[in-house]
Amino acid sequence: MKREFSAGGVVHKRYKDPETQRFTDLFLVRRSSGGDEYRGSLGWTLPKGWIDAGETPEQAAIREVKEEGGVNAKIAKKLETIKIFFTDQNGEKVMKFITYYAMEFSSDLPEGFGWETAEVKWMNIEETQNNLAYVSEKKLVEKAFELVQSQHEEN
Repeated sequence: MKREFSAGGVVHKRYKDPETQRFTDLFLVRRSSGGDEYRGSLGWTLPKGWIDAGETPEQAAIREVKEEGGVNAKIAKKLETIKIFFTDQNGEKVMKFITYYAMEFSSDLPEGFGWETAEVKWMNIEETQNNLAYVSEKKLVEKAFELVQSQHEEN
């Protein structure tokens, strides 16, 4: 069985509505441009990708958030490493480890997101739970949301 290693981020920003002056916690999600055509349209997912040779998982997560999300973000905390199994386009079984980090939005990139992404969107917690394609990613956003909520209570 082939093994693959990836990293990604659950990117958070706090948005203040100019009309209501209320704050909302938002999370960055992206829709693939079709680079994974053998698996079809995946819908909304978190930014993530392979760890390149010589990279740490943290470096890969930051790079992938830039490439697939079009934003700069800093790591706040490691969330967890999940393990998934799938069959690739060649029929080979793959065991993939994906390390996710809770990340804080810093700024948009002037050039935006890369070719692998068709669209990015900031969603609140309810929208992420209704729209993310994978249950494992929904759970990661829940963990990141709980982390953010505990930080709000401390301040």
